[in-house]
Amino acid sequence: MSTEFRINGQQAAVDVPEETPLLWVIRDDIGFTGTKYGCGIGLCGACTVHVNGRAVRSCITPVSSVADTEVTTIEGLSQNGEHPLIQAWVEAQTPQCGYCQPGQIMQAAAMLKDFPNPTDEQIDHVMSGNLCRCMAYIRIREAIRLAADRMRADTGEENPGADHA
Repeated sequence: MSTEFRINGQQAAVDVPEETPLLWVIRDDIGFTGTKYGCGIGLCGACTVHVNGRAVRSCITPVSSVADTEVTTIEGLSQNGEHPLIQAWVEAQTPQCGYCQPGQIMQAAAMLKDFPNPTDEQIDHVMSGNLCRCMAYIRIREAIRLAADRMRADTGEENPGADHA
């Protein structure tokens, strides 16, 4: 059965069993390899993508559930690395091994839509489902704060920033 959806702004149609995990469709059938396989049971967050702007674990999302939706992978977040989160990740020297970082960035991007001025507690809560074996959590939080500040400045918000204590 063919499933049609948009991925990173382009129409896609895949002919795979409807229970096939979205992760494998993204990587093996469409060819976007930035989304990573971690645990296979939706607990580590390495496979996080956006479906209609919401963060989902693609390893446990059947491709049939994304029919007629917009899927965004790390490749679709920014064409040339200009997204504030990607820039902040580099500036804060966030990754160590880097394996979990696409999922971390995708989770953070979805979070910043809901919490454009996040507190440390909000960051910790929302990001708690994304695991980093290198324990880069302090740098991840710093990069999110930096990106949030820049994104608010780009939109002209007057709020000087959350209390990060």
